[in-house]
Amino acid sequence: MSIPNTAATDGIEPVVPVPGYPNTWTHTPAQPLIRRLPGRTDLAGPAALHRKLVPGAVNLAEPTPGRPAIGQLMQVSGRILDEDGRPVAGAVVELWQANAAGRYAHANDGSVAPLDPNFLGHGRALTDADGRYAFTTIKPGAYAVPVEETWWRPPHLHFSVHGPSCLARLVTQMYFPGDPLNAMDRILNAIPDDAARLRMIARFLPPPSVGDLFLGFTHDIVLRGRLATPEA
Repeated sequence: MSIPNTAATDGIEPVVPVPGYPNTWTHTPAQPLIRRLPGRTDLAGPAALHRKLVPGAVNLAEPTPGRPAIGQLMQVSGRILDEDGRPVAGAVVELWQANAAGRYAHANDGSVAPLDPNFLGHGRALTDADGRYAFTTIKPGAYAVPVEETWWRPPHLHFSVHGPSCLARLVTQMYFPGDPLNAMDRILNAIPDDAARLRMIARFLPPPSVGDLFLGFTHDIVLRGRLATPEA
């Protein structure tokens, strides 16, 4: 994984702040960023990141045996790729999401939707030699954004991909194909490029290919270049 290539991603990165989404106003710098060339330590460390961010908990749907979460079971898998389509082995992939009712297991989520005591909603995987990752989880619910002009966020997953240096991190989101709320989501539609928005939507796998235990989705994440997966 390498540092973002902004010259090759015009139209791919979101236009922020996003109207009607307060967090993008409080988390967006008011002044242009100061550009500097990365140093050797920026590009080379920390070493063996997976020893600090220990992979595991890839089964979010049943983190404790015999205590399954409530919701539609699904598996999401895919590959982490570089700009040339080569697999990135040893990348740390983190996932977090809302539960089936559309609520996060986090103190900052003040929704009246119920919490699921058997669902924490986060996991971490390490890509294999082919750049592959996989999580078993439940499909998250949609939720309303608590603003005066109410709008709803569609079901989505958050991904964070860590590479071999402190600058090599991509935070993005994954959406589900065919959901009517996708067209109204202000986060997804903050991406100016039509093709880039489509790269944030997973591909549904036909049931015969995954069996009858869960729904299957595949989602590749490209780290940089003109075909990069947008940040979100």
